[in-house]
Amino acid sequence: MTGVDDRLLESKMIQIEQARSWSPRVISKFEALIRDGNDLALYRVNPLAFARDRAITDTESIDLFLHATRCGLFEMTWDVLCPQSGMVLDSFGALRTLKTHYVCGLCDVSGETDLDDFIEVTFSVSPHLRRLPFHDPDSLSVEDFHWKLRFANDGRLPGQQARFLDYLRGLVRGLTYLPPSSSVTLRAELGPGVLSGVNVQTQAAFITPISGEPATAPTLLRVRYDGQRFSPALAALSPGPCIIEVENTGPVRGSLLLINWPPEVAALTIKPQLEFEPYISGGMLLARQTFRRLFRSERIDEREGLGIRQVTFLFTDLKGSTALYERLGDLNAYALVREHFALLELTAQQHSGAIVKTIGDAVMAVFSRPTDAVSAALQILREIERFNLEHGEPGIILKIGAHCGPSIAVTLNDNLDYFGQTVNVAARVQSLADAGEICISEALYTAPGVIHLLTGHHVVEFGSSLHGVEGNASVYRIINGP
Repeated sequence: MTGVDDRLLESKMIQIEQARSWSPRVISKFEALIRDGNDLALYRVNPLAFARDRAITDTESIDLFLHATRCGLFEMTWDVLCPQSGMVLDSFGALRTLKTHYVCGLCDVSGETDLDDFIEVTFSVSPHLRRLPFHDPDSLSVEDFHWKLRFANDGRLPGQQARFLDYLRGLVRGLTYLPPSSSVTLRAELGPGVLSGVNVQTQAAFITPISGEPATAPTLLRVRYDGQRFSPALAALSPGPCIIEVENTGPVRGSLLLINWPPEVAALTIKPQLEFEPYISGGMLLARQTFRRLFRSERIDEREGLGIRQVTFLFTDLKGSTALYERLGDLNAYALVREHFALLELTAQQHSGAIVKTIGDAVMAVFSRPTDAVSAALQILREIERFNLEHGEPGIILKIGAHCGPSIAVTLNDNLDYFGQTVNVAARVQSLADAGEICISEALYTAPGVIHLLTGHHVVEFGSSLHGVEGNASVYRIINGP
C-alpha cells in the first residue's frame, strides 16, 4: 500500500466539508476509505455500494464523490460494460468522448447501449493523492490485469447468487501476456464445446469448435496475432490435450484469455444478461443537480446524442404570470419568480433530479426514476403553498405535468439538454393541468411504484390528444393531496 499525500488530502477535505452540510461522520468515513482502503477498494468505486456499506444515503454518497472529483481527489470514468460477461470494454474520462457502441470478443457480441443501461460511472482515487497499481496497468500481473482491471466484480447470472466471474474462471484454459515479436506456448485440456480466445484490451478474438472423439495425443494449435486479429491455423479441435502456440508479430504487447465454453453455453445464440448490484448509470448522473452544477463543462459530442431508455420529464408553468407582473411590477415579480425557481431546483435536487432549463416562467426538470419525479411534483405543490403563505399572498400558482419514456441527451446552447418525443409529450401533458394541479401521462401513472405514491390523493383520469400520440391518450389529473 502506497502512502497518501497528507497535505493534499487535508487541504481538499476542507473544501469538501464546506461544500454542503453532511451527515455526522460522513467525512470521517470517506477519509478512512482513502487512508485505509486496499488498492482495489479505491479503484472504480461504486458510490451506491459505499453508501450501503457505511449506512449513508445514496444521494449524499454520490454528492460526496462528485465534490471529491471536482476538487481533484478522485477521477471519474464512464465505463461501458458487456451485459453478458461484465467485462469493462471501454473507459472514458469525459462525457464528450463517450461512445455507446460496444464489442465484446469474449461473448462474440456487439451493439449499442443506452446511458441508463450498461454505462457505469465509477470513481478512482487520484494518483496525485495515492498511487495505485491500477494506475500503471502495464505493471500488473496477468491475473490482476484481467480479473481486477478488466472485469466488473459483482455480475451474476439471472436468479443465481454465485458471481459470474467465479464461473468464468473455472472455464479458463490459458491466461498470458503476448510480448511483441515473440511466441508463447500454452498447454490445456479441452472439453467439448468451443475454445474462445480474446485480447481483453482490443477485443480481438477467435472461436474454434471442439467436437468429435477425444484425441489420444496432444493437438497442436498455432495461432498468429498481428496486433489486430488472431488467426488460428485449425478450423476445429478435438477434445483432449492441446498445445497452443501463439505468435505475436505486432509491435505492441497483447494479452490472451482462453475460455473453454461447454456445449450448452456454446449452443446459445444469445447469452443471458448478467444481473449487477445497483450502480450509477450515465443516465442517472446526467439527471442529478450536483453533477450539472459542478461539471458544467461536460459536453456530449455535437455530432450525435446519447440514447436513454427511460427518463422522466417534469414541466412547471406559472398560471396568470401576466397578471402577476402587472400587480407587483416587473422588478418585484421577477424577484418572486427567481425565488420560486430556487425552490424548484432545491426540491428537484432533494428527489435526485435536476432543473434542465427555464423557459420564460416555465421550468423543465429531469429525473432518472419515475417515482422521484412524482414525489417531487407532490412536494413542489406543498412547498409552493408554504411559499405563498410566507409571502402573504398567493403570488405563485403552478401548473405541473410529467411524462416518462425514451429520449436522447444532447448539448444545446452549451447546456446538457434532452430531445425527442418524450419531451414534447411531457410539455403537452403540463399544458392540460390547471392551477395547483399535476397531470401525468399513462406511462408515468403505470410506472412501478407511482400508484402507491398517489394513495390518498384524488386522481381523475381523462382522455386528451397528445402530440405524436395516435387517438386520445389517458391522462391523470392529481387534484389535491391527502
